[in-house]
Parts: sequence; structure tokens; C-alpha cells
Amino acid sequence: MRILSGIQPSGNLHLGNYFGMMKKMIAYQENEDLFCFIANYHAMTSVSDGKALARGTLEAAANFLALGMDPERSTFWVQSDVPEVQELTWALSNFTPMGLLERCHSYKDKIAKGIAPNHGLFAYPVLMTADILLFQSEKVPVGKDQKQHVEVARDIALKFNHHYGDIFTIPEPEIDDEVATVPGIDGQKMSKSYGNTIDLFQEDKALRKQIMRIVTDSTPVEAPKNPDTCNVFQIYRLFLDKEQQQELRNRYEAGGMGYGEVKQELFETVRDFFAPYAERRRELLADPDGLRAILARGAEKARAAGAKTLRKVRKRTGLAY
Repeated sequence: MRILSGIQPSGNLHLGNYFGMMKKMIAYQENEDLFCFIANYHAMTSVSDGKALARGTLEAAANFLALGMDPERSTFWVQSDVPEVQELTWALSNFTPMGLLERCHSYKDKIAKGIAPNHGLFAYPVLMTADILLFQSEKVPVGKDQKQHVEVARDIALKFNHHYGDIFTIPEPEIDDEVATVPGIDGQKMSKSYGNTIDLFQEDKALRKQIMRIVTDSTPVEAPKNPDTCNVFQIYRLFLDKEQQQELRNRYEAGGMGYGEVKQELFETVRDFFAPYAERRRELLADPDGLRAILARGAEKARAAGAKTLRKVRKRTGLAY
């Protein structure tokens, strides 16, 4: 089964990125046909500093590779290295009803938060649709906030197929309810937009400071606590197996444990878990030309796969004459 997903290079990698998407993507290499890309076109909706975007793209690639992405067992590339996606975006735009985009929650949410509206932000779902359909993706793992965009992709694909005949595979969203929404330090979804992240690959002092800022209630140390309403527990459990989760739950419910104590444990767990990956990341970033070579080979594989779809589109639409 062909599986596709991407991640934006628009800031520091955080726990929400890792548990919400990256960990699962890396695991898919074992048994599935994995297509995974750095979504730098998408990042332009929030990053206008060219140097920052270029630097972030290499860092995002290094992050994925350090965490276990194997370019020999997957197709791993940078979005802008596959120009076919932009041509397909234009073809799909002519089959995308305005009302479909106007109903998208993500656009409305971002505007409500003060982000200036522009065409890129508004048409984001069409570009995402092209990313999905160009490679005939069957399954698209996403968080709950992106599920609607996969539904948009399905609607556009069905409309295009109805007009020109079967060209595109109709994708299915996949949402893991256990980790679909990783809470941030304030209890909202962990997001750079909300400034509530716990970042990977940072100095110990900064990491500890972020974790100690996790919002908790005012329950006294000696009193029992409810793990299901505790932001610390909801983040900590991502690192624990079922038996370890139950042990931590028992400590909460027994009382006598302060939030500061469990935050310190969480800090040590996060630090130790990502330490080996951090070393590999430093090695990759120390050789940017080698990193670019890996991405170039991935782009060649992606373009070869996407070209098959685009040839059909060009023939059916009359762009090939």
C-alpha cells in the first residue's frame, strides 16, 4: 500500500511532530511503500524569510534521517524539487469549487488568529491535494485538524475522475486516536502557532524550562490526582508502554506525588530518549552537501513516480497535443 505524508520546515521540531506523524512514518518503511516529503511550498504560507526557509528545509531533512528515515527503503524528498506538483495543482484548481475551500476550517482558524489572508493560505488544500494525488497515494496519515483536507482531496479527485475518467486513486485518511492530537504545555494541540511546544534537539536547560511550564491544576501534593485531566500525564504516556502507564496512573491516584516530581521525570525521559538521535542529526548537518545529495536522489524517485500520473493528466486534459 502506498502511504504519503509530509512535514513543514517551519520551525523547531517538537513532540507533536514526532508522535503525531514522524514516528509512524518511519515505522511504515518496514512493510509499506512510503512516500514522505519536506513541504517547503506549504511552509511559504508562514515563512517569508528565504534564508530561514532554506535552513529549515535542510534541518527538517536531517531531523527525519536522524530519527530513522531510510532513503533506500522509502521515497524521501523536498517538495520544491518535484515541479510536477505545481502543474498538477493548476489542473486541479480548475475542478475545485470555491465553496469547498471556503468551508475549510484550517483557513478560517488561521484568519481568526490574526494571520493575514492570502491566496496561498486559501488554496493550501489544493496544493495538498496535488501532493497526494500525484503519487497515487492510498493512505494519508494525518492529525484530526488535517482530516478535512484529505476529504477535500477525495472530493477533487472524484470530480476530476468523473470528468476525465479514472486517473487518480481515491485516498483514505488515517488517524491514530491515541496520538492524533498531542497536547502542548497549555493543554491545547501542540503547535508552533500556539507557542506551546516541547522542542526536540535543544539544550537541556531550555528543554527543562519548557517542561516545567506545563500547565497543571492546584491539587496539593498529598492529594490524589486525576491523570486523565493532567497535561503532564498526557504527554508522558507517549513514552510509556501500557504497564508503565498504569504504574504512573497508580502513583497519581495514590496521592503524595507533586507535579514538579513528575515533570522532572518527564524531562529526563525526553532528554535521554532523543540523545542518540541528536548526535546523528549533528553529523548530518555537518555535511550539507551529502544531505543535499540524499534529497536529490529522493526527488529523482519521486519525479519518476509522479510523471506517470502527470502524463495521464496532460493527455486527458489536452495539455499534451
